[in-house]
Amino acid sequence: MTAETSQTLDRGLRVLKLLADTDHGLTVTELSNKLGVNRTVVYRLLATLEQHALVRRDLGGRARVGLGVLRLGRQVHPLVREAALPALRSLAEEVGATAHLTLVDGTEALAVAVVEPSWTDYHVAYRTGFRHPLDRGAAGRAILVGRGGAEGEEEPGFVLTHGELEAGASGAAAPVMGVGGIEGSVGVVMLADSVPEQVGERVVRAARDVAEALR
Repeated sequence: MTAETSQTLDRGLRVLKLLADTDHGLTVTELSNKLGVNRTVVYRLLATLEQHALVRRDLGGRARVGLGVLRLGRQVHPLVREAALPALRSLAEEVGATAHLTLVDGTEALAVAVVEPSWTDYHVAYRTGFRHPLDRGAAGRAILVGRGGAEGEEEPGFVLTHGELEAGASGAAAPVMGVGGIEGSVGVVMLADSVPEQVGERVVRAARDVAEALR
C-alpha cells in the first residue's frame, strides 16, 4: 500500500465489495478471514459503515449491505424502480391486484415500487415508502424465506398471508434472488379471503423477471 492511499478506506471498500457479492451476509469471523485482519479491526469497520447505513447487521449478527449504498447516488433508487416496473406492471394487470417491490431497510420491509391495476373497480392502496416489520406481511416473510433459500439447494417459492397488515387484505410474495447487494421481494396485495395458488406462482415468475432486470 503506497503512502498516498488510505488503508482504512481500502479495507472499508473491500468489506462493501465482499458483502455485495453474497446473498446471505457474512459474519465478523468470515470477514476477518477474508480480509486477513483481526476481528477488532472488522468490528470497527462495520461500526463506522453502520453509522452511514452502508452496512446493517441482522438479528443473527451477519453483516449485509445497507440501503445507504443506494442513497449514495440519488439516481440509483429510481433506477431500481425503473428496472422493476415492467415486471410489476405486467403482474398487476394480469392478476388484477396491486403489485410491489419491497426491499430490506434495517429490520423493516420498505416498499420502493408500487403498480396498481388499471382495469379493476377497486384495489388495495399500497404506497411507495410503506414500511412494516419483516416478520409481518407476505413481502417481509418472503424476504426471510429468501434468506434461508440463499444457502439451500431449492429455489424458494411464495408466501401467502391474510390480514396481517390490513384487515380483509391478502398478500402473496416471492423473494428476489441472485442480485448482489439487494434483499427484497415481489408481491401482490388484494381484497380477498385468500390468494389463489396460481397467483402465487405468477408472483414467483415476476420475482425472477425483476431479478433478471436488476442484474
